[in-house]
Amino acid sequence: MMYEMPARRKSWTKRHGATLVTLGAVLAYGFFIEWFWGWGEIVRRWQDAGWAMLCTAMGLLLSTYVLRTWRIHDYFPTETRGQFPRLLRLVQVHNLLNVMLPFRSGEVSFPLLMKQEFGVSFTRASAALLVMRLFDLHALLAAAGAGLLLEKGGLLLWVGWVLFALLPAFGFALRRPLFRLLHGTLPVKLQRMLGEVEAGLPLDTPAFIRAWLATLINWFVKIAVLAWVLLLLADIPLGSAFGGALGGELSSVLPVHAPGGIGTYPAGIIAGALGSGADHKEGALGVLGRASVNAHLLIIVSSVVGTLLSMLVARGRAEGSSDR
Repeated sequence: MMYEMPARRKSWTKRHGATLVTLGAVLAYGFFIEWFWGWGEIVRRWQDAGWAMLCTAMGLLLSTYVLRTWRIHDYFPTETRGQFPRLLRLVQVHNLLNVMLPFRSGEVSFPLLMKQEFGVSFTRASAALLVMRLFDLHALLAAAGAGLLLEKGGLLLWVGWVLFALLPAFGFALRRPLFRLLHGTLPVKLQRMLGEVEAGLPLDTPAFIRAWLATLINWFVKIAVLAWVLLLLADIPLGSAFGGALGGELSSVLPVHAPGGIGTYPAGIIAGALGSGADHKEGALGVLGRASVNAHLLIIVSSVVGTLLSMLVARGRAEGSSDR
């Protein structure tokens, strides 16, 4: 009996290790904000910008979660038919885990949840997720690039941007000869990954167009919201605001993603904004730092609120179905 207790504690710690690390990071982040700036100063920035602006930004971010859910619903129409609230909850839980867990470990939850909730095979869900992440990375770069070009883009740069934005369409149209060519030239490991990409592609051209447009709209809205927040809170040029939004999101896409994006997300915003022409002076850096923290907090709070709302919607739908 004496040996069972340490074993149970060890098992509990092992199961909840990632959660404990995340909570510890969140608490440390909270203390750091209080020590460096003070939570009163952080909240005051939102008060100066106006709570209506905060609610609008939050509402737009929440709408992107609905769009992401529709994209997955369109990917798996047979399995998810009539289960949109349930799928919305799954997407929100996956998104929250992605935000809070380190090193992109939250991605694993998607195929696991899809298998558990809708019976989609792990391989099929993983292949679809890989393709959607490639779509996401392209759309993220396209959205941020458009914002940067709005400030100082010439005709040739815009032509280059249009060609870049159309790359997925070109790739999908030429997918069969491209896959045949690559399968014969790539190493075995890369061929396996290529096979997963091929398996995760939309079934036909209409399905591709729907997934591609949904991804573009999703990321254009999210990047525009983050840039808007940085414009208002940091008073930086438009191009720098979009550069900061790109830097923050790229920090969450790369494998070196800290728990909850704590530290890495605001650092990504600052690096992106400075690299896009923001003022390097000490006073301006302090304002940009506070704005980057506020933008990061907006992402975290919207993820938590979206998850709670999706759970309420799914629960209400389930109770309504059981009453019939």
